Amino acid sequence: MNNVNLEQHRQDNLKDYSDLIERYNKSRERHNTWKTHWQECYDYALPQRGDFIGSSVIGGKRTDKLYDGTALDAVDQLAASLLGNLTPPWTQWFGFKPGPDLSPAEAEKLAPVLEESAKIIQDHFDHSNFSVELHQCFLDLVVGGTATLMFEEAEPGSLSAFKFSAVPLQNAVLEEGENGFLDTIFREIELTLTQIKSRYPFAVISPSIIGSGEKDTQSRFKVLEFILPEEGVYNYTALLFEGGQNALLAQGRFGDNPAISFRWMKSPGEIYGRSPVMKALPDIKTANKVVELILKNASISVTGIWQADDDGVLNPANIELVPGAIIPKAVGSQGLKPLEMPARFDVSELVLNDLRSRIRHALLADKLGQMNDRRMTATEVLERSAEMALILGATYGRLQSELLTPLVKRAFNILKRRGEIPDIALDGRYVVLDYRSPLARAQGQRSVQNTLTWIESVIAMGPQAALSVNMPRAAQFLGEALGVPSDLIQKEIPLSEIIPTQEVQNETIS
Repeated sequence: MNNVNLEQHRQDNLKDYSDLIERYNKSRERHNTWKTHWQECYDYALPQRGDFIGSSVIGGKRTDKLYDGTALDAVDQLAASLLGNLTPPWTQWFGFKPGPDLSPAEAEKLAPVLEESAKIIQDHFDHSNFSVELHQCFLDLVVGGTATLMFEEAEPGSLSAFKFSAVPLQNAVLEEGENGFLDTIFREIELTLTQIKSRYPFAVISPSIIGSGEKDTQSRFKVLEFILPEEGVYNYTALLFEGGQNALLAQGRFGDNPAISFRWMKSPGEIYGRSPVMKALPDIKTANKVVELILKNASISVTGIWQADDDGVLNPANIELVPGAIIPKAVGSQGLKPLEMPARFDVSELVLNDLRSRIRHALLADKLGQMNDRRMTATEVLERSAEMALILGATYGRLQSELLTPLVKRAFNILKRRGEIPDIALDGRYVVLDYRSPLARAQGQRSVQNTLTWIESVIAMGPQAALSVNMPRAAQFLGEALGVPSDLIQKEIPLSEIIPTQEVQNETIS
């Protein structure tokens, strides 16, 4: 990003800032219509995050009204499962392979270079805060339906070239572009003066705007960041708001969008996504109320409800129901006696178990959970993986297009500009992005199983039928489907290895 000294241009660009602010205010109005819905989802499923109405205190208790933890546990499990199935830490979850426009000889020469480039990028991901911040984004995705990850370039000399930050849903105002992606973001952040100078080192701020900020190091100022697409690039603007005034902090351009926004599910006509918690919210609220009533009923069962005659001797205010207590009563009176409760059939446990089962099913806790049965056969494991890939197919497709592809593409371009990887275009023709995450491999298991079954069946038919199997090509297909590094797969195979000579065929037949 190119920073400029902006105080001298402030008056010239004031109209442009007004247009940006007006556009932001209109987008903020659409954002505000979701606040009450989001707040309710976070209150029941992720109370430690998501203060949309400004009623929470940092560090304060937010679980006083929660009585059932099924949703909280399922949300944590689903977010962790997404991280482990899509971008597992310290695991090569993506790679590059030669594209279709390359000849076999060119592909074989390029494959080792691409594999080395993928390992370099993965190393930068592993040594950054990527997993920490992406896990927070997955929590927002599961509860709020929409998440935003800021992907910035770290200072030279850092352990990793990447720096990530999860943008809370309440601070990310989004717009959808013509391509259907959330490529426009207005981000609200509050920074101290020290943080402003560190983030925007070339900014010139008038003392009349910051006021007492120089003296009070803990004073926070409102900063708005705008990222808008324009003719293949993304324009970046940062404005400081204080006391009704504004000052330009930084401007620049990005080749790739540093704000990566993605959704769980999108409804027609809506910008923000819908989450699985939104679908399960009625059951979550009902289960919470059922547990609350069960606890109230349990307290009544423990202490009981008692009756006493008003005989002038017994004072109910001074009675303590503790072991060994002596309660005085008048002669001839009944004193203190328990109130008999009517007999009833308690169905609360049946209702609660059904509610909890539906919550876990809606949040995929029963699909993505760990395998507790150690006696599961290999076929059962494959069927379970296939079912998981089928259920998450639509969500995985959206996450692949809105999160994974922009993420790897921006990482590729950053390191290419730094000279750490070769200057090769990741365009889908010469270089293709190859996903090797556990979920991506699970989607290819069915094809692998069908291919192996066909090969075994053909070989069992005899030597003559086995000649119809192109073993080298089959090996290439299985390697690509299983996510094997492309430099281990031989692309150019001698013709004699693919089509046996007549002498070899005759020898095999005889």
